[in-house]
Amino acid sequence: MAVSQEFRRQLEGYSLTTAEVLYHLPDHPHLLQVFVWQQHDIFPLFPHLKRFLAFWQETLDGPLHSVRVMHSRLIKPAELKTISGEFNLH
Repeated sequence: MAVSQEFRRQLEGYSLTTAEVLYHLPDHPHLLQVFVWQQHDIFPLFPHLKRFLAFWQETLDGPLHSVRVMHSRLIKPAELKTISGEFNLH
C-alpha cells in the first residue's frame, strides 16, 4: 500500500500553514483587501510562503501591507490524560 505524498511530507516536518495577507488595492491605495494563503510548509523557515510573497511583490500590483502567519502540526505526539475517578452508569 502506497503512502500519499502529502502524508510523507507531514512526517518530514511540514505543517499546515495559513497566511492572512493584507494588501493595498492598486486602484484605491487607501483601501485594504484580505487574501488567505494555505499550504503545507516547513516551520519556522516557511520557504514556500517566502517564495509566494516574493512572487507577489515582483508580479502583482497590490503592495503588501502586512502578513500574519499561523501554523499547526497535523501529526504530533498523542496527548494522554490520566483519569483519577471512575463512574458507573446503570
